Amino acid sequence: MSRILVLEDNADLAYGLRNNLEIEGYEVDVVEDGARGLEHARASSPDLVILDLMLPGMDGFRVLRNLRDEGLRMPVLVLTARGEEADKVRGLRLGADDYVTKPFGVLELLARVEALLRRSAPPEDSDAPEGFGDVEVIRASRLVRRAGTPVLLTPKEYDLLVALLGRRGAVVSRSQLLAEVWGYSAEVFSRTVDTHVAELRRKLEPDPTSPRHILTVRKAGYRLAR
Repeated sequence: MSRILVLEDNADLAYGLRNNLEIEGYEVDVVEDGARGLEHARASSPDLVILDLMLPGMDGFRVLRNLRDEGLRMPVLVLTARGEEADKVRGLRLGADDYVTKPFGVLELLARVEALLRRSAPPEDSDAPEGFGDVEVIRASRLVRRAGTPVLLTPKEYDLLVALLGRRGAVVSRSQLLAEVWGYSAEVFSRTVDTHVAELRRKLEPDPTSPRHILTVRKAGYRLAR
């Protein structure tokens, strides 16, 4: 049974969300205050968080930033009355996985919840290591080892590595990586990808100045060679 944490200060809406989610078979906790909701997320590690942006105590943006800065990777569905594009972009950049603008349809919300939980579920045999060269990646525990020694990666470095690994040697563009790892739109230009690739090379390549595995494809992007 998947556990969902709802951070919502509107009592009627929170009741409706709990009722509909429990009918679908989810275990649901509701917290109406941002700071207490953050503490609850830290302590219980729910499978998904439904997060209102306008919360007392600590707003949803700050809750989201703290979750991601602390390495908590559960999917977050932002639920907000704010429909402005800038708020949506800010939420995605802070690490939200999806958003629904109030008022919303219950069936749409349930479909998005199901999709996020399905995408975040570890694949079968997820304990089996993947890798390249002398690097092993174990997705179930988010563990990376080089020559048997654990390597400390930041959450975004790890997500970038997994995105490259999942392409199985195919080229992936910077814009695709920005969208997949950071939630940026494809039109946004950023040196963020290049900076994180440089850090991955420093930590995982035998010679970062002459990489064997994390390769640049000129005018196209990057690819991972095993």
